Amino acid sequence: MIISTVETHTGGEPTRIILDGWPKLSGKTLLDKRREVKERFDHLRRGLMLEPRGHDGMYGALLVEPDHPEADLAVLFMHNEGYSTMCGHATIALARWAVESGRVKGPVVRLQCPCGLVVASVADDGWVCFESVPSFVYALDRVAPTSTWGPVAVDIAYGGAFYAFLAADSIGLDLQRSPMRAIADAGEEIARAAAKAVPIDHPDEPDLAFLYGTILTDGQISASRNICIFAGRQIDRSPTGSGVSARMALQIARRQAKLGEERQFESSTGAVFTGKALREGPAVGPRKSVIVEVGGIAHVTGEAKFRFDDDDPLREGFSLGC
Repeated sequence: MIISTVETHTGGEPTRIILDGWPKLSGKTLLDKRREVKERFDHLRRGLMLEPRGHDGMYGALLVEPDHPEADLAVLFMHNEGYSTMCGHATIALARWAVESGRVKGPVVRLQCPCGLVVASVADDGWVCFESVPSFVYALDRVAPTSTWGPVAVDIAYGGAFYAFLAADSIGLDLQRSPMRAIADAGEEIARAAAKAVPIDHPDEPDLAFLYGTILTDGQISASRNICIFAGRQIDRSPTGSGVSARMALQIARRQAKLGEERQFESSTGAVFTGKALREGPAVGPRKSVIVEVGGIAHVTGEAKFRFDDDDPLREGFSLGC
């Protein structure tokens, strides 16, 4: 088996776009395909995301046939631990690649994601802006008991995936100076604690109802650094597009931003995404939502063909779990 990919990064965060070689999927809807990939082809995810072809920080985007009538492309997102419902950095990479490769004609790319349809626009200089799915606050100031810091207060918001938010200094961390290992450890522990303390439901789709990760912030509003920890201890090198959407929903709810006001969010690599709540969105169950525009830039780093030989004992990948 040979699988062909395009290799990209967005602010340092990789996206391995899987073009050809993946077995044909029979699911009718995108969420059907997502379940099918999890149940039948998870060994291919592990083989592409983990060593020796990847690493614990790898991220993937599998292109599949869309079932949404307006979509140009459909995608399933994957990482070292499993599958995501939305990914902003991968959306930015996919949109730029789709236009510059000629896969999609024109500057607008309509991408069907597991969380819904995302519309992206690609500028001549490669900068991508996309409107995310309706983003909303799920819970504010909820207490999550932890072994290391005792009870910590978190906000939970959705921007295509659910995140727990808190200021890093509330647990004695500094996003500029603290070791990344300590930040990753904190993100994992808080995500597990918050998931137990705050049961999550999504009124539209049960497959979306889980806490995806933790986002630690520097506590600033207009220009802020944040670091997202997901899939256990994986650190997003980008500012996290779905996290920016969720964070803008939080700022609107806390009256720290108004509709139309742009914010900048920086990652650990110094990469910047912009976020702007454009307008009110449809209600999501009992909760108000906003439509957020996220901006960023991605770069293609190469192309690859990966072999999966039957006699390779490590063909399905491995992780040392460091």
